[in-house]
Amino acid sequence: MGLLDILQEAIGSDTGGPHVDQVITQHASPDAIGAGLAAAMRSDQTPAFGDTVGRLFGQSSPMQQAGVLNQILATLGPAAASMLAGGVLGRMLQPGQTQLTPEQASQLSPAQVTEIAAHAEEQHAGVIDEVSRFYAQHSGLVKTLGGAV
Repeated sequence: MGLLDILQEAIGSDTGGPHVDQVITQHASPDAIGAGLAAAMRSDQTPAFGDTVGRLFGQSSPMQQAGVLNQILATLGPAAASMLAGGVLGRMLQPGQTQLTPEQASQLSPAQVTEIAAHAEEQHAGVIDEVSRFYAQHSGLVKTLGGAV
């Protein structure tokens, strides 16, 4: 399953089929795709941001899992982010460590990440833009979009 499929499932939408997917991958920049993802994640017609991130996390590779959590850490700062969701991230980080490894990230459940993302959104609404940008630029979304058609 490609990242586009995961995103479609997570936000409960269909981008319009293979033809639209090809147009997106051929003509849209990662920034434009990220902005579109952020708009979808903010829409009242899609699941909440935390739910979407939790579902994406559950279907992502350990590298992608670490990447999205590290994006949340970078956006909020390690001290603030480590206190989210009962401090689960803070307990995983070693003293002086500011990023999670793929191994550490894979130890979290999608439910924990849902809670982390929801709390992160409460702390800093811009986390939606940063997570969307991550999925558009760093998870190979553009390549996955092209490969999903």
